[in-house]
Amino acid sequence: MILPGAWLAVLGGGQLGRLFAMAARQMSFRVLVLDPDRDCPAAAVADRHLCADYLDDAALAEIARSCRAVTTEFENVPAAALERLARDVVVRPHGAHVAIAQDRIREKQFLESSGAAIAPWRAIYGASDLAPHLLDGLLPGILKCSRSGYDGKGQCRVRDAAAALAAFNDFGGMPCVLEKQIDLATEISVVVARDAAGRSLTYPVAENMHAEGILDVSIVPARIAPALADAARAAALAIADGLDYTGVMCVECFVQKDDRLLVNEIAPRPHNSGHYSIDACLTSQFAQQVRVLAGLPLGDASLLRPAVMVNLLGDLWRHGEPHWERLLAEHNVRLHLYGKQTARPGRKMGHYTLLGDSAAPCYRAALRMREAIAGA
Repeated sequence: MILPGAWLAVLGGGQLGRLFAMAARQMSFRVLVLDPDRDCPAAAVADRHLCADYLDDAALAEIARSCRAVTTEFENVPAAALERLARDVVVRPHGAHVAIAQDRIREKQFLESSGAAIAPWRAIYGASDLAPHLLDGLLPGILKCSRSGYDGKGQCRVRDAAAALAAFNDFGGMPCVLEKQIDLATEISVVVARDAAGRSLTYPVAENMHAEGILDVSIVPARIAPALADAARAAALAIADGLDYTGVMCVECFVQKDDRLLVNEIAPRPHNSGHYSIDACLTSQFAQQVRVLAGLPLGDASLLRPAVMVNLLGDLWRHGEPHWERLLAEHNVRLHLYGKQTARPGRKMGHYTLLGDSAAPCYRAALRMREAIAGA
């Protein structure tokens, strides 16, 4: 075990790194964050900020010298940095697991090999892969860049082969995946934690709603049949076991109109849809990330009360600072702002969580609150 007082490092200083640092410091660990952005959100709460590239030799050497264990806040941190650090310190998750999630083609191949049900898809390496006769059963579909896409970026809905080719060219001809567009009933996600000994647990299933590819609202527990929730948790655990994963991971799933479950993608880190756990669970996903990283026993992930998490995007600031006093006047709401200096459309600036006795009235109240706090 790595005990409080030791130094932990996180690669990436965005909001997930900030929330990890807050959880670690609450447990009296010391936190070093590596991020090339001088004003990254995690820098304000970490004990130390190394402002350097993720592959900077001197920065990685300093982490290896001063820290006992290292984690990451997002999958686009170079896997090579994690693999280099793993020579000298504990690294969770492993660089190989992050590398799989960095590439949609590798991710789809892994999910298929693990037995997970996924949407029909095809790897697209060149224009010849988009010949009409090769796309039977895939259109209409969604063309996604294989690397570097998130929050709806690097994706395009396509109706036919000509549209798919045009989108592929717009993406610069980089490798992509073409997925069949699914007739969805809803989208859900499961956060799973797994320690180095293979012990694992799942958090309650979240029901997720998106706006323009960005998570908008998460409702917990998801309003789905108990058998479907059990199937989603079982799928998440099977994927974590198949990877021999160590850390906190989110598995995102589609629920079809006929209640069949399809795994969409994995995120080898805490996830936006798990933010409700900060206020609604005995052990938050970030405290769990600290516990797994430090080799401590997994914490209880039980849901204390139903919850609705609402993202606060930069669009909310279009007419000025939101009316926080209206939100904070509510006795059952917790506000979390990420300390970002500039609000931009689509940028995640914070979230709030509303707790209640059941999901449906919480959801309606949470949406009314967002309307009430919009700037003048």
